Amino acid sequence: MVLKPHLEDFKIIGYYLGKIIIGIGLFMLIPLFVALGFREIAPTFDFLIGIGISFFLGFVLTKICFTDKDLNWMQGMIIVSLSWLVATIIGSIPLYLSGHFKSYLDACFESMSGFATTGLTLVQDLDHLSYTHNLWRHLVPFLGGQGIAIVALSLFVSGSSGAFKMYVGEAREEKILPNVIHTARFIWVISIIYLLIGTISLGITGILIGMKPQNAFFHGVCIFMAGFDTAGFAPQSQNLLYYHSFPFEIVTIFIMIVGTLNFNLHYHLWNGNYKEIFKNIETRTLLSSSTLIFFIVALGLKQLNVYPGLVMFFRKGFFQFISGHSTTGFQTIYAQQFIKDWGALALGGIICAMALGGCACSTAGGIKMLRLGIILKALKEDIRRIMLPEKAMVVQRFHHIKNVFLDNKQVRSALLITLCYLALYFTGALIGMFCGYPFLESLFESTSAAANIGFSCGITDVSMPAILKITYMIQMWAGRLEFMSIFTLLGFIVAAVKGK
Repeated sequence: MVLKPHLEDFKIIGYYLGKIIIGIGLFMLIPLFVALGFREIAPTFDFLIGIGISFFLGFVLTKICFTDKDLNWMQGMIIVSLSWLVATIIGSIPLYLSGHFKSYLDACFESMSGFATTGLTLVQDLDHLSYTHNLWRHLVPFLGGQGIAIVALSLFVSGSSGAFKMYVGEAREEKILPNVIHTARFIWVISIIYLLIGTISLGITGILIGMKPQNAFFHGVCIFMAGFDTAGFAPQSQNLLYYHSFPFEIVTIFIMIVGTLNFNLHYHLWNGNYKEIFKNIETRTLLSSSTLIFFIVALGLKQLNVYPGLVMFFRKGFFQFISGHSTTGFQTIYAQQFIKDWGALALGGIICAMALGGCACSTAGGIKMLRLGIILKALKEDIRRIMLPEKAMVVQRFHHIKNVFLDNKQVRSALLITLCYLALYFTGALIGMFCGYPFLESLFESTSAAANIGFSCGITDVSMPAILKITYMIQMWAGRLEFMSIFTLLGFIVAAVKGK
């Protein structure tokens, strides 16, 4: 028998959602100050409207649903899954008011793509978008990469029990510090430190390639936020191809790699434990998968002689590979070149890199290296069991910050989430084919959306069917939250309708 949710459940969910909405409104103050600084009148009013709506809805929810009770697991999961939908709707208001989106659905697509750190875009005339709106496009991935729940944990949530439930609901399980609220604040501190370093590096590089200092540092902060949070947005319509700079691309590669690493690993590196990067199962698996998949991509490109020079091969082939495997989505080629120039083998390699993704507890998307490493360890264990005598004891362990013994629960969880991702990739591909696109292109775009990459081979466009826009938005949402909080939300809805 399914039990119907109580009124108290709705109150707790509404109360914490109200706090998150207020938090989004507070972050809108940043582009508002930029609008005032650049004297952009229309964007100023756009964000005043967005802030007003956020504060009004947030305060209404917190007053009507006020409670001092802590969260349980179900409520924490539901708050997280709903918060991304609410953030998408609220965050799209100033974007839509900019006049650079054909419809409100397109603005919501952009907002979801940003919060989910994907980078697929439907903005029109991006090259003439205001500084204010462009900054918001890149600030949104910075919020989404660290996690919307992290915003709430850092600013509003005091109880560590309820905080941990929201933290886990956002596809993070590792407490870097003993207290999960301190963990959330550490993630923000380290992200801001990297933001300063990355912005200065990109800004100086921009000046050296001939950009005006104001534009160089504006582009620097935008590119860093998108790169570190593996989103793939850029201030110009040509993406990173706009800069035509090898040094700029080198700096960006470092930023993408830093963004795809586990925050727990960052903590140990900052504390001088450099050996961890060589012992950790995630970094070892990332290196192995990168070597194998890049060999496939390189073989495919070499067969077609797409990029004959070594420098050009690095800037076009290797850059796209790193961008795809880190789930960033920066491009130094035009979207159609994936289909016209790369060929099926290289394209298949890039799809595999996108599907596997980066590290757990990072800003990256995809299946994740930790799960791949656990599955491979389990496979190795089963092979050893077959080869050794029946009475032999087979114990498998792996190193992930500490030595961990492999058990069936870990393997089952890794396989379940992996299967969910594969189902999501192919479901999106089938819907793309239903809309009239070829299979390989549909699979490429679907994987890019579901693994939160941002690569496009040309399908993502304002003219694509609305059903495909909605499909990609659902894929971005589900892929970013890694399913469990969404399954909980669906179960909650069923219980509310059919429960007794």
